[in-house]
Amino acid sequence: MRDGALRLSPSEHHQFLTSQLKPSHAFVGGDVKAWQKKLRVKVQAALGEMPSERVPLNVRSLWKQEHPLGQIEKIAFTSEPFCDVTAYVCLPKSAKPPYTFVICLQGHSTGMHVSLGVQRDDESKSLKTEGDRDFAIGCLSRGIAALCLEQRSFGERREQKQKKVSPHGCHDAAMQALLLGRSLVGERVWDVDRGIDYLLTRPDVDPKRIGVMGNSGGGTVTIYAAATLSRLAFAMPSCAFCTFADSILSLYHCADNYLPGMAKAADMGDILGLFAPKPVVVVAGKDDDIFPLPGVKRTYSQLQRIYTAANAESRCQLVIGSEGHRFYADDAWPVLEKLLSVP
Repeated sequence: MRDGALRLSPSEHHQFLTSQLKPSHAFVGGDVKAWQKKLRVKVQAALGEMPSERVPLNVRSLWKQEHPLGQIEKIAFTSEPFCDVTAYVCLPKSAKPPYTFVICLQGHSTGMHVSLGVQRDDESKSLKTEGDRDFAIGCLSRGIAALCLEQRSFGERREQKQKKVSPHGCHDAAMQALLLGRSLVGERVWDVDRGIDYLLTRPDVDPKRIGVMGNSGGGTVTIYAAATLSRLAFAMPSCAFCTFADSILSLYHCADNYLPGMAKAADMGDILGLFAPKPVVVVAGKDDDIFPLPGVKRTYSQLQRIYTAANAESRCQLVIGSEGHRFYADDAWPVLEKLLSVP
């Protein structure tokens, strides 16, 4: 080496490999639908193998109660064998069915209870939420229904059986999933898909107006769900959308962000571009230090190119909040509501 320095850090080598990346399935123009078909196969393969058959949902009602903004019911349903999901079904008082529904996904937190602003271990007690993460309250106050899913490795679905666990809540499940030909992100997307199965059993749901939203780890699942689940009608990922190079390939992140070979196929702008021409609101924080704004803007430019090519430029919007890694309800909701009001 000319400077005599030894290159011993693994990250330095990975940064070099990152600088050489030329994603094989990036959108470069042409027929958007044909391109989407090819990339979607790659994304689904990276998410891993999921069941070819769907077990009965076996829906159970755990409790139901009135809320100042409507009605809340806690349910459980079966996603796949030996795998149950808990969720809150939140119906707004200010609207009539059939409801627009948003599937709400928390990120790395103590669980789905944050979406409702209640305590995890005593749901009769309120919880002060930070960063506008009380997604269900945001929905109900706008006449929108919510299905708040407990994601794998979070909240009530945190690891409680394994004798020795990693201090990082997602790590064990993410590594075990990879060994089984799966990914934790793929399993979470599967749960969103089963959540849609559940919603479509309800007569009070508008099947053409089911969307998904989430912040941080919930935003990541929102992106991959939007990319692969055709029954979703709109999406609002928050503080999760950024170039791989500026974020998960250069900074510490939980293992649940990584999919085998994904960066060699496409970046985030292309992956979310699989959702075009459906409405999407990307939310970012000006000072987010783990999904830096320059990287957000770079990959959002690619997303815009795809939406423009799909004759849907106005259905793709970027909202930048004034702080860091959080959701921005007052900034984001009006943008999404406007998109949903346009035929």
